[in-house]
Amino acid sequence: MRVCIVGARGMLGHALVRAFSDCEVIAWDRSNLDITNAVQVRARIAAAAPEILINAAAYNAVDRAEEEQAVADAVNGYAVGHLADAAAAVGAAFVHYSTDYVFGALQDLPPLPPLPAGGGIGAGYAEDAIPDPCSAYGRSKFLGEQEVQRVAAAHPGWQWHIIRLSRLFGTAAQSAGGKRSFVDVIIERAAASDRLEVVDDERASPTYAPDLAQATRDLVARTTESGIYHRTNDGACTWYRFAQEALTCAGWRGTLVPVSASQFPRAARRPTHSVLRTTKLPPLRGWEQALAEYLGHR
Repeated sequence: MRVCIVGARGMLGHALVRAFSDCEVIAWDRSNLDITNAVQVRARIAAAAPEILINAAAYNAVDRAEEEQAVADAVNGYAVGHLADAAAAVGAAFVHYSTDYVFGALQDLPPLPPLPAGGGIGAGYAEDAIPDPCSAYGRSKFLGEQEVQRVAAAHPGWQWHIIRLSRLFGTAAQSAGGKRSFVDVIIERAAASDRLEVVDDERASPTYAPDLAQATRDLVARTTESGIYHRTNDGACTWYRFAQEALTCAGWRGTLVPVSASQFPRAARRPTHSVLRTTKLPPLRGWEQALAEYLGHR
């Protein structure tokens, strides 16, 4: 099976290369392909003729996107359409990653809603929930989802998957300027301080990159019905709870203080509660178990 992975030097891309290591993998980053160039994308994909095209490339500077909406839209939105068009043209299944940040604008702000066992916004957003992004970054990612569905409407029978994730963590990206995960950043800060303040009124579900990569492999192997899927690790937490678990595993003995997001003014608004419910597939293992594994190998 020939698999083309775009954004292969990022945190998720690196994990995807490993998950598909028994396949013929074509691993591209920005030095190999400018995904915002539609002509180049179509030519390179046509020449590579993959059976599966996976897009793990993204503009993820959430705050900077407020001033760079056009750049965010180009990478997270229109470029996704270029890749989807090229995949459909060669009959390749297409996988694209989106985010919990496509939600959040219509929800009430603090206090956080509870997490009941049933449905509803308290338990999180199901795959068919209507996106309502509250930031330029979120709008750019929603644009990418719309671009995939635009191509799908023009190619009946074409296989495509949009996979939404949140709070990705794992081995740092290998690409220049690649983003580091919250886990690595908080542990680094803890090494230099015995007191940390962490936001405790924004809740979502952490996602371990290797688990997501394997879940992607399983999804395309099943030739599951095209559509939107949520693939985070099971469970949900605030940033404070996430930090608490990570620092406990790391053996830190300092003081962790829960604070409101208002203590850290940021250019982009974040969803207060953006837990992604998994209703189409069995859940992945719990985020605490995945985190313990990552820190054990770190």
